[in-house]
Amino acid sequence: MEPKVQNERLQLDYKLVCAARDEGNHKAYADLMASYREPLYLLLLRMTHNTTMASDLTVETFSKAFLQLHRYSPTGTFSSWLFSIGVNTYIDYLRKRKLDTVSINSITRTSDGDFIEYQIPSSQPNPEEMMIRMQRDAALKEIVDQLKEPYRQIIRLRYYEDLSYEDIAEQLKIPIGTVKVRLNRAKALLSSVIKERGDEI
Repeated sequence: MEPKVQNERLQLDYKLVCAARDEGNHKAYADLMASYREPLYLLLLRMTHNTTMASDLTVETFSKAFLQLHRYSPTGTFSSWLFSIGVNTYIDYLRKRKLDTVSINSITRTSDGDFIEYQIPSSQPNPEEMMIRMQRDAALKEIVDQLKEPYRQIIRLRYYEDLSYEDIAEQLKIPIGTVKVRLNRAKALLSSVIKERGDEI
C-alpha cells in the first residue's frame, strides 16, 4: 500500500519517483533532474568552490539517487533526500582524496632524519556540519520557492548566484535602488514565513 502524501509538491515528486522507479519513465527522470539540478549544483558549489567539481558531483549524485529511488520515502521532501546524497557524495570525495594524497606541509623531518606526518586542522566543515548546512539550505530553498515574483527571483540572484547589486540591476534592467528595495522586502517576507513555520535557519 502506497503511503498517503499530503503536500502538493511532495505529491508531484512522489508521482515522478514512482513513474521513474516502477515504469522506467525517462520523462520522469528528466523532470526530477530539471527541478533539482540547479539547487543541487549550487549547494555543491558553495561547498566545493569549484565549478567543475560541483558539476561532476551533481551528475554523480543524481546517478546514485536514481539507483536508490526504492529507498526514497515521501515522509520527507525529495530535495532533502537528494541533497543528503549530494553531501555524502562530497564527503566520500574528500575521504578518498585524503587517502590518496598527503600534503607536503603535513610532513616534517626529525633530528634523527626520519620523516613524520602530523595533522593539520582542516578548514573544511566536518560531516555533521555539512549535514546541518544541507538541511538548512533545503529548508530555506523551500521557503524561497513560496515567495512570489519578483521577490523569489531577487533572492536567487543575490544569494544563490551571488550577484552584486549592479549585476542584478543590469540583468533585470532596473535601477540599483529598486534592487535594494525589492531585496529588503524579500528578506522581510522570508523572515515572516520562517517565523510562521518556526524553522531555525
